Amino acid sequence: MNYQETTNWMFNQLPMYQLQGASAYKEDLTNIKVLAAHLDHPEKQLKCIHVAGTNGKGSTSHMLASVLQEAGYKVGLYTSPHLKDFRERIKINGEEISEDFVCEFVAKHKDFFEANDMSFFEMSVGLAFDYFASEKVDIAIIEVGLGGRLDATNIITPLVSVITNIDLDHTQFLGNTPALIAGEKAGIIKPNIPIVIGEYTNETQPVFLAKAEENKAPIFFASDLISEVFPSDLIGDYQFHNKKTVQQTIAVLNSQNEFKVSNESLKQGLLHVVKNTGLQGRWQQLGENPKIICDTAHNKHGLAVVMNQIQKETFENLHIVLGVVNDKDLDSILPLFPKNARYYFCRPDSSRGLATEILKEAAEKYNLIGKKYDSVDLAFAEAKKNASKNDFIYVGGSTFVVAELPLN
Repeated sequence: MNYQETTNWMFNQLPMYQLQGASAYKEDLTNIKVLAAHLDHPEKQLKCIHVAGTNGKGSTSHMLASVLQEAGYKVGLYTSPHLKDFRERIKINGEEISEDFVCEFVAKHKDFFEANDMSFFEMSVGLAFDYFASEKVDIAIIEVGLGGRLDATNIITPLVSVITNIDLDHTQFLGNTPALIAGEKAGIIKPNIPIVIGEYTNETQPVFLAKAEENKAPIFFASDLISEVFPSDLIGDYQFHNKKTVQQTIAVLNSQNEFKVSNESLKQGLLHVVKNTGLQGRWQQLGENPKIICDTAHNKHGLAVVMNQIQKETFENLHIVLGVVNDKDLDSILPLFPKNARYYFCRPDSSRGLATEILKEAAEKYNLIGKKYDSVDLAFAEAKKNASKNDFIYVGGSTFVVAELPLN
């Protein structure tokens, strides 16, 4: 199979949360352990940083990778989901895994995948570990896919674990309170391995402290420990806490004496995240006059910060291109959106995309008024057509919506 055929097979043959939602979620680590053994345990050859959290884990992972690249290390980066191409998930020093490696890996192990009912995510994790081990990276930044305790990435023993924050998201499998979700995320805390917490609340902090004590894991609360926050090319307001998390994680890494990152490398890494890693879709500007911003924020915690940042902008009229997936709790996110905007409701091109009619009707209950469009492209084109040079266009609501934009 060529690359397109290979990735199509991966997407279509096997459970994939990005496309299917809840039905693709596996509630134990049996499969990934079987796969790791089949691959001769590449994860045991890796030095890793493990990153979990409700929001910000992608940005934090990319920042960490950028900083370590600036320090001169060969850095593997595994993240999910992708926006345009599967290979975005697996990079070394910002370079995506080759199409050939993906094809050869799948061809070599396809019979095993089918015989053992491997999920899309399990295959992807196995591929990343195998690739990083074969390329002998100095360190790998591994982003959790969903949750933590039962996530396929949770077979690694990292140098340091990171939990960015906790909010109500994916409650159908992680629990419906912050404390329950914190318990799932805290499942990445390992015996004697330091854990860095980005943000905490009165409800989540005791969960983290108890799990850390149980594992004799040194625990660091970045929001309390970092006073000076360095600037970054990632300019979303929500990056404030992510930067603190990164700075504390690097401090812990430095204290272990295995990796050395200077203050200058830390500062340069934070300033050049996009150039070093290729990160896209985080308060990303796509145009000016009118100013056009897209962002992948898609839950209450993330969208609240983004909507607040929009209100700080100066504009005559606000245009919002909005689409969501079908498992989104609309009553938790729609009240966050401004009423003084013109809305362009659309359905992302995904089997999980929510029908525009349902989204439009739900939005109208909160006095969010606009028209519905058959695609993200049409909605975005109409917003650009209607906006004057002093207006502001925001595009978001889902990673899938941002994925359909011309980002480069």
